Amino acid sequence: MTNTAAPLVRSGISFTTVPNLITLVRTVGAVTLALAAIVAHSWPLLIGAYAVYWIGDTLDGMVARWLKQETRAGAVFDIVGDRACTSLCLAALLMMKPAMVVPLAIFLVQFMVLDTMLSLSFLMWSLVSPNYFAEVDRRVYRWNWSPPAKVLNTTAVVVLVLVAPSPLYPALLATAVTLIKIASMVRVARLVSRTR
Repeated sequence: MTNTAAPLVRSGISFTTVPNLITLVRTVGAVTLALAAIVAHSWPLLIGAYAVYWIGDTLDGMVARWLKQETRAGAVFDIVGDRACTSLCLAALLMMKPAMVVPLAIFLVQFMVLDTMLSLSFLMWSLVSPNYFAEVDRRVYRWNWSPPAKVLNTTAVVVLVLVAPSPLYPALLATAVTLIKIASMVRVARLVSRTR
């Protein structure tokens, strides 16, 4: 499958792009606010941390596409920044809602391990970022990087932790997302073995 709209992989590495600056600012901002939320046990600071993280994460990708500054280095930087933001925001959230330890633990392991490996798997092909994984496998793309999948993978569990009366529903959702990630990893492993 070939998508002619996908940008070409450029040789060379440039970290000095506008999208990478946005990634840096949103990561430092979200991490700083999350640390402050942990120290102060502050809901407003935690909400601010998530807002900076999620808005910045959307903005850096949009700006990269608008300015035609998508790079593999930028995609990896974005993935690493997501993990820094998520780990500290979840630590703050756990302090505020300790009864939600099970769903948050499931989500954290899934996101930090399985999703990291999946997100970095684009490097095994000539893709600029995971956003173009449909060129390799449409199903894995739909499960992980389509707009609905991104919302489910990164925000749905957190929102459910905030509103659910018990840990059961967010734990079930976090487990379902984990199973999707495992199925995706199996598919990607098969794709890799077929290309060798």
